[in-house]
Amino acid sequence: MTHDMIEQSALFKRILDNVNTAVLVFDSKLQLSYLNPAGEMLFALSLHRIQGSRLDVLFADSNKFISNAEQALHSNHPFTERELVFALPNNRQLTADCTVTPLAGDGDARLLVELAQVDRQMRIAREEHLLAQHSATRDVIRGLAHEIKNPLGGLRGAAQLLEAELEDEQLKEYTTIIIQEADRLQNLMNRMLGPNTLPQKKNTNIHELLERVRQLVKTETPPGIEILRDYDPSLPDVYVDPDQLIQEVLNLTHNAVHALKDQGTIILRSRVLRQITLGQKRHKLAACIEVIDNGPGIEPEMLDRIFYPMVTGRADGTGLGLPIAQALINQHGGLIECSSRPGETIFTIILPLEKA
Repeated sequence: MTHDMIEQSALFKRILDNVNTAVLVFDSKLQLSYLNPAGEMLFALSLHRIQGSRLDVLFADSNKFISNAEQALHSNHPFTERELVFALPNNRQLTADCTVTPLAGDGDARLLVELAQVDRQMRIAREEHLLAQHSATRDVIRGLAHEIKNPLGGLRGAAQLLEAELEDEQLKEYTTIIIQEADRLQNLMNRMLGPNTLPQKKNTNIHELLERVRQLVKTETPPGIEILRDYDPSLPDVYVDPDQLIQEVLNLTHNAVHALKDQGTIILRSRVLRQITLGQKRHKLAACIEVIDNGPGIEPEMLDRIFYPMVTGRADGTGLGLPIAQALINQHGGLIECSSRPGETIFTIILPLEKA
């Protein structure tokens, strides 16, 4: 093999390693011979684990697709199908646009299968909406806080001056109430504005952090609630502010405990994501932290609004925990997502693994 051919082969490999579309190559017996990193993330399995697997095993219960793929291999005619629903290993489903292309040459027919997740595009759009929602909300709150804090300061100052002039202690009780309530409103506005300091980032072992959260929550939870671990040992250190991240994971876990009341299961899970897009920025690798509970779930009408300030489903809640958590994770270049149905609620923290 010449030097130019080696360089060209390396270039093709880099291209395949960085495309968002899952690329699979099957040999003439429809056994998997190649899977790019996007495909590994899609199947949640490495090429080493599933190399040699037959197409009808990887796409079980997709008889029409399997039949069309076999026909394409023998007839040498490509085909494309939109929004196909596949049953994947590990009891997962995938909705994808699929292109199948026969590769004839050197007497050995191969089949190229490209899968573009439809739900992935929906996820990217949802993430962009979350980021835009958070940015717009913060702009409104900042403007509102500015308009409130100035007269609030004047109100408090006037109450202090009035208190100094009063001799009757009973009347001073009223000015004390005015001052205390002004301070309470001031603290509320500060909390709504979110963090005003930059995170102190350093390389952090996520699993040590999750274990600390687990131990803290375990001492407070009823005996009927079980806290399980599902960690990915391949996850490298993440460049974050450990104190802030502990606080956010702790808040999410406390929310899960509250949702379960006295009985249920919470899972703390970590994973590595590849070729992930957050908003408009693409990352080769990202850390994924999930807090999962098997509680009743979040009402659909509230699910789209839970990251807005002052929105809460708890009688004693302030509705500020999730917006503040989103702000802190945004400072790390990441995002918090939520999906929920009866029996399963998942809060997902996604953090880029590249240093800023």
